Amino acid sequence: MASMSDPQFPAPSEAAVPAASQPMRIVGLHHATLICSDLERTTAFYRDQLGLALQEEGVNADDPATRHFWFSSDPQASGSEPALRLTFLEYPEMAKATQGVGGVHHLALAVASAAEVEAWRDYLQQREIPTTETFERDKLRSVYLRDPDGQIIEIVAPSD
Repeated sequence: MASMSDPQFPAPSEAAVPAASQPMRIVGLHHATLICSDLERTTAFYRDQLGLALQEEGVNADDPATRHFWFSSDPQASGSEPALRLTFLEYPEMAKATQGVGGVHHLALAVASAAEVEAWRDYLQQREIPTTETFERDKLRSVYLRDPDGQIIEIVAPSD
């Protein structure tokens, strides 16, 4: 894990920091990249079961021997437009991850309504994809499931 003093990730120089007339702000999450063991199985889950569009198939620019697929909730969205974008790198020989500090606990996928959370739970269970029962907490309603590699997925909406 790189530290802030790691020469591979140097601190920005004063010249690199924008002037006050150019405000800096994070405007959203561009994408999240996950590691999977089998991109066909991952595609069958995220595209065919969750309805995300397979937007691009390619290779990892940093590791050209590794396949890299991009999925989106809106296949027409560009990188500057709001949409869910998940990418997956395929490493079939890599060991399974364990949870811990520095890891991602789960992905929370937003839907429009609490009723839609219930509909997703029923839809997934009908397809023999195990889910939790519905949770109601902190003004949110959600249901949890796991993807084919064990990543925890939450489907969540504001409570009605």
